[in-house]
Amino acid sequence: QVQLVESGGDLVQPGGSLRLSCAASGFTFSASYMTWVRQAAGKQLEWVGTIDSDGANTYYTRSVKGRFTIARDNAKNTLYLQMNSLKSEDTAVYYCAKGDYADYQLGSRAQGTQVTVSS
Repeated sequence: QVQLVESGGDLVQPGGSLRLSCAASGFTFSASYMTWVRQAAGKQLEWVGTIDSDGANTYYTRSVKGRFTIARDNAKNTLYLQMNSLKSEDTAVYYCAKGDYADYQLGSRAQGTQVTVSS
């Protein structure tokens, strides 16, 4: 059973930074592409970015490219999302997922972590 627990969300001012974490278990993390998605209130899930299994390559949606960075620590089974220069439109619940942008799976509980960007 894929278990993914997101943390690190908070209320932050525009221009601020946050780092989200995702603790993974129930599958071979080091062999898996991993993805971050987000869902703003009243909107559909939006792909944010993907990292390959060894962290050598990352891919981002255009709206976050240059501001967000995905990283992973395979020894700790943990995925990260560093978010800089945050904007109000980044406000959403953020989820990590197993897989790539075309085929990903949320955790069995899919709780996510809330990021609110507001002054």
